Amino acid sequence: MPRRVAIVGAALSDTGRVDDKTNFHLHAQAVQRAIADAGLTKDDIDGFASNGLGTLQPIDVAEYLRLRPTWVDSTQVGGGTWEVMACHAVDAIAMGHADVVVLVYGSTTRADLKRGFRRANLSYGNRGPVQFEVPYGHTLIAKYAMSTRRHMHEYGTTIEQLAEVAVSMRYNAQFNPVAYYRDPITIDDVLTGPMIADPFTKHQCCIRSDGGCAIVLAAEDRVPDCRTKPVWVLGHGHHVSHVTMSEWPDFTTGPAAIAGPIAFERAGIAPEEIDVACVYDAFTFMLMCTLEDLGFCKKGEGGSFVEGGTLRLGGALPTNPDGGGLSACHPGMRGLFLLVEATRQLRGDFADGRAIAENGEPIPAERQVPGAKLAVASGTGGWFCSNGTLVLGVD
Repeated sequence: MPRRVAIVGAALSDTGRVDDKTNFHLHAQAVQRAIADAGLTKDDIDGFASNGLGTLQPIDVAEYLRLRPTWVDSTQVGGGTWEVMACHAVDAIAMGHADVVVLVYGSTTRADLKRGFRRANLSYGNRGPVQFEVPYGHTLIAKYAMSTRRHMHEYGTTIEQLAEVAVSMRYNAQFNPVAYYRDPITIDDVLTGPMIADPFTKHQCCIRSDGGCAIVLAAEDRVPDCRTKPVWVLGHGHHVSHVTMSEWPDFTTGPAAIAGPIAFERAGIAPEEIDVACVYDAFTFMLMCTLEDLGFCKKGEGGSFVEGGTLRLGGALPTNPDGGGLSACHPGMRGLFLLVEATRQLRGDFADGRAIAENGEPIPAERQVPGAKLAVASGTGGWFCSNGTLVLGVD
């Protein structure tokens, strides 16, 4: 029978404003911390997955870390890549192709931009199918804005409801000492901010930060070797949708509508049983739409669902307790941070109020979702192009 698989280590590198480290440094720091968190050593690792750095991904990073894995993955499906990688790793471990797998990501996106080392890629290439959209100036944010406007037109979703997502993420971030922005904001603050792409104002768009993170996945027979409480992968699924907007059949439904139900069915868990949700939030509508697609509310009811503090710590469905990509951390791609946060919440890492953040500050007990036993981590890539979803639980 296939082996059960658990997340046994999870850690962040330095995050936020990181001017004294390279991308490789952040990868190394995150992996070292995650392996230490698991109570394992580098020699225990026989599987490795990363993307976003190197000429021959993931070989460059593996070499830098002095790893020689016998199982590797360098999948690239956008910001939700690491959920899809985790699905692959779980299958590999379950079937005995690897025992202990590390997933890692790190980026100095903010620092590089400040130094003039990179420029934003607004067109995502001009060859292949996307060449027919490039002349019209479609950027990633414009694609999300188009789908948002369609949802507003079709279901009556209001700009105030979308703003509540940003306000809720900032509310959660106030309890996270390493969140990039922690000062509370109001719906009026969101609505009166600079317009970026109608209907998105500045606060409805993800921040630009530096940072990295890593998780360690292990087979159930290796769990006794670890020092942490195992967070079991109960079910997982992934799905790809489109690249060109003309090939997207419904602008109001993303790939999580397929991947999510697959993950829940395999886990034998219903959405209403979930205690904490970690959902990619590059834009406010991205999170709202994904909650609909995952089955937390009916299609078109996402606006009313997020009202009343539903997504806040202490709410009916605490979502992105760290503050998400809208307030806490978004260094280019955020998918792996969702798995780190879900793991920490299910382990109860912050419950006693004595935990210390990576910057040395104490973490208040309010950061913990009390008694969390089940979580979902759902990462979406591109402009609703791909999704990977995992249902996680503790015994």
